[in-house]
Amino acid sequence: MKFIIVNLVACAGLILSGGAMAIDMPAAGKSRCGPCHGVDKKLLGPSFMDVSLKYKGDKDAARKISSNVIKGGTFGWKLGNQSMPPRGMGASDAEIKLMSEFIAGLAK
Repeated sequence: MKFIIVNLVACAGLILSGGAMAIDMPAAGKSRCGPCHGVDKKLLGPSFMDVSLKYKGDKDAARKISSNVIKGGTFGWKLGNQSMPPRGMGASDAEIKLMSEFIAGLAK
């Protein structure tokens, strides 16, 4: 009986903790941003959560992120000899705006 209770508690903990991290990027960003950025994992570029934390508390964060995406670059991140190309993977203004707002809102 003790074994069953321990397993139930462990399963409940995994279910609850997994749901807390289950933030998925909008569909608009999956094909444009997803190859280089993860929501909570660094890939080629920083994770969206890291970018959000960099701008946490800045009321103009979404505009600053959007501006950086449009012009491209490294933005102070240590990316080796890589940098983000302007507009990432050819994102439209609407996609950039949507993703910038999504990113800025992650660390609130």
